[in-house]
Amino acid sequence: MSTLRTPLYQWHVDHKARMVPFGGWEMPVQYSGIVAEHRAVRSSAGIFDISHMARVSFGGPDALKLLDTIFTNSVAGMKDMQVRYGLVCNEAGGILDDILVYRWPYGFAAVINAGNREKIIAWLNENKEGLDVKLEDQTFTTTMVAVQGPKALELCAGMFETDPNQLKYYFAVPTRYKGKGCAVSRTGYTGEDGLEVMLPNSLGPVLWEELVGRGAVPCGLGARDTLRLEAGMPLYGHELTESINPIQAGLGWAVKVDKGEFIGRAAIQDALSNMQQRVRVGLEIAGTRAAREGCAILGLEDEPAGVVTSGSFCPWLEKSLAMGYVTPAYASPGAALDVDIRGTLAGATVVPLPFYKRKK
Repeated sequence: MSTLRTPLYQWHVDHKARMVPFGGWEMPVQYSGIVAEHRAVRSSAGIFDISHMARVSFGGPDALKLLDTIFTNSVAGMKDMQVRYGLVCNEAGGILDDILVYRWPYGFAAVINAGNREKIIAWLNENKEGLDVKLEDQTFTTTMVAVQGPKALELCAGMFETDPNQLKYYFAVPTRYKGKGCAVSRTGYTGEDGLEVMLPNSLGPVLWEELVGRGAVPCGLGARDTLRLEAGMPLYGHELTESINPIQAGLGWAVKVDKGEFIGRAAIQDALSNMQQRVRVGLEIAGTRAAREGCAILGLEDEPAGVVTSGSFCPWLEKSLAMGYVTPAYASPGAALDVDIRGTLAGATVVPLPFYKRKK
């Protein structure tokens, strides 16, 4: 299968971004450097091309029924214009993906992880048998851009027909940019305030250029990863997989077992009382070396305690941080552990998540 390119691909190449394959797409990993881009988002505003994320719209009288069947969170309880985070699970409670669902007055939409697009669309089609639902994959006809940072909303002032400053957190609005319809949501994946914009491909490069002209710093996937790690946000394929359930992942808040039947409900209810399963924790590592995915976590007398799922030296907090799964005996904040980093043990302490929390 050929590697896909977003409508902003040429801009990235022209501006000397280092391109890498990611989720089936050719994406920028960095421009000026991960540290500079990370700090720009924490102190001012950065922009990310997130057009690789899948965008699917739902129409028809049974759209709500389908979504509430496959989504762990409540869709029926959403207000118009609300955005809600939740999970798509299999019958065993394993996580197939973590997604955002948008409720519009005229239907629904979902944003799905790039590498899971085909899997989740197939899952939706399988579970809509007998239902009157129309799915439309808009991934290839729209561009998606994230503007993130404490100055993100200020930077976007006057760009859209509707003032995004009026949006509450995790709400969205259908509006217009340069006379054409688009959607703007107050969402993000960096731990900062900000917006995510979905608009027609023809306007993607126009929006990007205007944001750069207003002072937003172009950022790649490298900074997006260190930012979400600092913010304690899980990444599919690392903290979330089909062998991990939402309770282990610390995402019980995104599961509404009392909303009625949904796929994986019984297994997730069982997981609520499972005191033996490994759980996701935050780790602060002594020194500056990064504990990467797959590093063993060791407890007392070097007994196996778990495994690292993500780790990096984080530029804003200036600490080596990691997330991983450990046995319950070592899951409490303050627990002392060791991490095997390429054959050398580094001391680690379990700390509460998120590592970084923005000032309101």
